Amino acid sequence: MARTSAVKTLARWLGYGLAGVLVLVVAVLITFRFVDPPTSSFMLQDDWQHSHRDTRQIWVDIEAISLWMPLAVIASEDQRFFSHWGLDLNAIRSAVTDYRNGDSLRGASTLSQQTAKNLFLWNGRQMVRKVIEAGLTLGLEMFWSKRRIMEVYLNIAEFGDGIYGVEAASRHFFGVSASQLSATQAARLAAVLPNPKRLNAGQPSAYIWQRVHWIIGQMNQLGGVYHVRPHLR
Repeated sequence: MARTSAVKTLARWLGYGLAGVLVLVVAVLITFRFVDPPTSSFMLQDDWQHSHRDTRQIWVDIEAISLWMPLAVIASEDQRFFSHWGLDLNAIRSAVTDYRNGDSLRGASTLSQQTAKNLFLWNGRQMVRKVIEAGLTLGLEMFWSKRRIMEVYLNIAEFGDGIYGVEAASRHFFGVSASQLSATQAARLAAVLPNPKRLNAGQPSAYIWQRVHWIIGQMNQLGGVYHVRPHLR
């Protein structure tokens, strides 16, 4: 009897703890809907791993970013960004099937998922991290607009080794502000997103140029900046 009572007490406290965590997460998500995040999980990890240098980031509002930039990351990373609710179920289903067949757990991440991961989580392909990422992504889609998700994503994404956000990247690689980015420059930044610590938008390799040409083709196919303007301006 005493053992049963102890189990019930433990279960009750675990329930309280879980409820507290959920309340905290919702509070943070609602806060960051209106307040710009001062940093991100990835930036904090970068600072800890490379204490000899500072990460670079300059926050800018979405209005101060050339429309070519959100179009480039949509063309490169997530062409259904404006129509999905955060998760690409077909891509996730395929990734899980491959994982069960013995392959490593691969990405299949939307821009919303990448925003949740970069802001709150750590890099890795563990299943538990993907589950937490999915929950946070649904929270972003529930409490934030697509415009806000894009704004935060472009300000915390890593575009070079220790270079976070499109404004710092634009100044570092091209000597211009994010508002002045051309279509090709935006495509060059988007092209390095899969591995920004090794790929260099300022000195594109043949592989990067191949990706740039493909991204520009997709940008044109989507309809150019007219694809993003109604959602972001």
